[in-house]
Amino acid sequence: MGQLVQMISRLLFKPKRPKPQREPAAVPPGTVVWAVGDIHGRLDLLNPLLDHLMEDLRASAAGRKVIVFLGDYIDRGPDSKGVLDRLVEVAADTAVEARFIRGNHEERMMAFLEDSTVGPSWCEYGGVEALESYGLHPPAMKHVAQAWGHVAADLDHRLPKSHRHLLENLEPAVSIGGYFFTHAGARPGVPLDAQSERDLMWIRGSFLDDAGAFEKVVVHGHTPARDVHRDHRRIGVDTGVYKWNMLSAVRLEGEAVSFAQSLIGDGGDILVRRREAPALAAA
Repeated sequence: MGQLVQMISRLLFKPKRPKPQREPAAVPPGTVVWAVGDIHGRLDLLNPLLDHLMEDLRASAAGRKVIVFLGDYIDRGPDSKGVLDRLVEVAADTAVEARFIRGNHEERMMAFLEDSTVGPSWCEYGGVEALESYGLHPPAMKHVAQAWGHVAADLDHRLPKSHRHLLENLEPAVSIGGYFFTHAGARPGVPLDAQSERDLMWIRGSFLDDAGAFEKVVVHGHTPARDVHRDHRRIGVDTGVYKWNMLSAVRLEGEAVSFAQSLIGDGGDILVRRREAPALAAA
């Protein structure tokens, strides 16, 4: 009886082992990565930011130089076509490794080309501006399915082959070192390599509100905020370019993290600023 009591006591009052400290996320040696947040047709802010990023990469001694674009290149802003033109140029630049993530806005545009009934819902959240950048407009009679079919056919005709190739070959996610790059985030409790493509493009609240870390730090856009976000589980770089006139990117090299942002200054000029990320609080 005494031995049983002692055994139960040890089980009940066994001291808890401290949780092991997670190693800081890092990219592999000899690698530098820039990840660019949601662009949404804002070529005016993309151009100076990309110029800054390319200059930074040219000056780097790293053997692998990567730019990851996190999706939502189109819609809402005035120049979706111009943004895709610039991204096609980056894709052809052999000095960098350019990776392009699929955002939910690209998914909806491509769905519209396949099924014109998607048109009204796509245009409710930015498709109008994308159509206008290609010289098109939603039909005057928005309830007429045949009219949307004509618009889809016109867009299909006007879409350059280079744009179609880029849009058809977007990736759901990219993994580099201790980081996992995707558009929206990831489903808590699901391994990163088992995530559904829909969640990677569309998830929001259940990802943002959960406190549990994934096996890698998730770098994402999709949910706009007034500034970049960084904690032990995620880095968010969608700073609401179409609402707050700021386009952001994160730079990763070794364990170092910093940010670059193009924004409209008080005088109306476009500025590019750099800043180091603050130290992480304990997880």
